[in-house]
Amino acid sequence: MTDDARANGPAGPTAPQSDEERLAQLGYTQVLARRMSAFSNYAVSFTIISVLSGCLTLYLFGMNTGGPAVITWGWVGVGLMTLLVGLAMAEICSAYPTSAGLYFWAHRLAPPRTAAAWAWFTGWFNVLGQVAVTAGIDFGAASFLGAYLNLQFGFGVTPGRTMLLFAAILILHGLLNTFGVRVVGLLNSVSVWWHVAGVAVIVGALTFTPDRHRPASFVFGEFVNNTGWSSGPYVVLLGLLMAQYTFTGYDASAHMTEETRDAATAGPKGIVRSIWTSWIAGFVLLLGFTFAIQSYEGALTSPTGVPPAQILLDALGATAGELLLLVVIGAQLFCGMASVTANSRMIYAFSRDGALPFSSVWHTVSPRTRTPVAAVWLAALAALALGLPYLINVTAYAAVTSIAVIGLYIAYVVPTLLRVRKGAAFERGPWHLGRWSRAVGVAAVAWVAVITVLFMLPQVSPVTWETFNYAPVAVLVVLGFAATWWLASARHWFLNPAHPRTRARTAAHAGAPEPVDP
Repeated sequence: MTDDARANGPAGPTAPQSDEERLAQLGYTQVLARRMSAFSNYAVSFTIISVLSGCLTLYLFGMNTGGPAVITWGWVGVGLMTLLVGLAMAEICSAYPTSAGLYFWAHRLAPPRTAAAWAWFTGWFNVLGQVAVTAGIDFGAASFLGAYLNLQFGFGVTPGRTMLLFAAILILHGLLNTFGVRVVGLLNSVSVWWHVAGVAVIVGALTFTPDRHRPASFVFGEFVNNTGWSSGPYVVLLGLLMAQYTFTGYDASAHMTEETRDAATAGPKGIVRSIWTSWIAGFVLLLGFTFAIQSYEGALTSPTGVPPAQILLDALGATAGELLLLVVIGAQLFCGMASVTANSRMIYAFSRDGALPFSSVWHTVSPRTRTPVAAVWLAALAALALGLPYLINVTAYAAVTSIAVIGLYIAYVVPTLLRVRKGAAFERGPWHLGRWSRAVGVAAVAWVAVITVLFMLPQVSPVTWETFNYAPVAVLVVLGFAATWWLASARHWFLNPAHPRTRARTAAHAGAPEPVDP
């Protein structure tokens, strides 16, 4: 931030001597190992955004729902609005650097009388969104892996086989996060360069190898509507899902702050940097693929079921196309691994405050690795459950991505709304927006209000059991469960330091023997 920006508004609290002291001021004891650098923190969010995952796994959706024009311009517009959401989140992250993240922010920013309720529902939406993101990423990886196996070995792609690949990938990511903790940290850093180099190589090959390219009028102006809906503007709005789903998961930088050095600065920088670098990389990638489409209908009807794979094959030939498809799959596997990591940290933090059923299980930490192993496997199993409707619903993947966007962005924007309402009383951290804080916050809240409604709407016409967008059902089920538990019990003890249940949990957590490094 500039000196001018820092001069505006009340200063944040006096800087503590250490990250551990700041965490203690926020009411938590340092238990997780604080090994991550600022770059590693950024790498987790950049890896989860993963333009080689989100952009390409929903490319088929984009081709049918608006076509090239919406794919291109939707990315530009959605990226800008996402950057505003991320800036607003980053400012709050700097003030409250804890893995509890969004729900803790809501608790600190809400009026005292309703603070616990704001935190409770923010946390549940965050859990829903995190699980859906993990499901979306690894399901997309399973689809691309199935396409590769089909090309290489004649592997017949069916819903059942895709689900088996999905389960296998989730198990792999669960094992890595359980036993390969140091390897996960290394792979997250490698992932950044894998994505940058992968985008550069793929776009370079798609630019210089094909004999023909689509004209700019096609890439920037061709509108395609295969949804069954007659309203062009409605289809354009639905088509924004491809870009908005890609821009999810960057709250990972907040959830990893208890494992990051200089967290009050590194966390917010990780959020913002992951968004703008992904915005640029994704735009270049989408242009490369869309200009290189040889046959639009051929890509849509590809026997692989994955249009980007067909575009690579048509433009580059079988050998080069399959090699670059492996680059994409590698990026998606990196992405899913990081998503399980971030998801488990959210589950760990929420369970630490007793907010999930069987919380005493989910917030346990392995003495050997100092990581929340039980939370890792809950994240993987919940993601698998969310993907199961694919066996009977052809639009299930789009529904899962809608759930991810709705759940996460509601959780993203609630603290921002409360921060805007708090005004000058908000005590800023070392990283903040200065005079732009309110304007950015208001724009972020307005944008999330629009997309929350938009992505609950039907995506395909006619609406049947096979094409039904079940995102509203998933959201209502989670909201109903959270509301019932809140009214029946949690409103008495959640984040209430005076309640015996909370005191006992805090004492047990603070008094636990300190795990040691392996």
